[in-house]
Amino acid sequence: MFYRPEKGHGLAHNPFKAIVSPRPIAWISTQDQQGVANLAPYSFFNAMSDSPPQVVFGSTGAKDDQAEGKDTLSNIRATGVFCVNIVSHDLRDAMNASSAPLAKDMDEFTVADLEVARCDTIDCPRVAVAPASLECKMTQIIPLEGENNFMVLGRVDAVHLRDDCLVDGRFDVMAYQPLARLGYKDYSTVTDVFSLNRPTK
Repeated sequence: MFYRPEKGHGLAHNPFKAIVSPRPIAWISTQDQQGVANLAPYSFFNAMSDSPPQVVFGSTGAKDDQAEGKDTLSNIRATGVFCVNIVSHDLRDAMNASSAPLAKDMDEFTVADLEVARCDTIDCPRVAVAPASLECKMTQIIPLEGENNFMVLGRVDAVHLRDDCLVDGRFDVMAYQPLARLGYKDYSTVTDVFSLNRPTK
């Protein structure tokens, strides 16, 4: 099969959402200027560099009660900060609950029955039980082609690691089993890990 995205694919579901997979999930917590917390998952997400550590995520789509984009984007524009919480297998239902299209004045932490912790370096909530949380300062918001498509970049200024995820001096993914997005309604959990040495020449 061959198709041009602008001409359509003719399939029941968009294959592009499943081609680039698995994708890590940024469970992004923010708050508005009135202090109302927001929590939402984004799978167009990744780390971009480690010195300094920087992350990027894509915000797509809009809401009727926001002038532009969704609650996460609006809150980051207003406050300049956000927190990326890492999703483990055992948090999958809470993550999914937080993806509901709620009104901007509703708190997804409450809807998903999650304990809130405060960040240390930014005025923002975080998921207390997340395996890791990255406190981020927004550095750029870049409009992308298409309506309500944005790329958000942030510098990671502080990191929280859950103690039980540290094994022999390493942040061990097998201790919490990361959840990944595969596309459509499909997800995967990391249950198998192997190592490869890089070639020296």
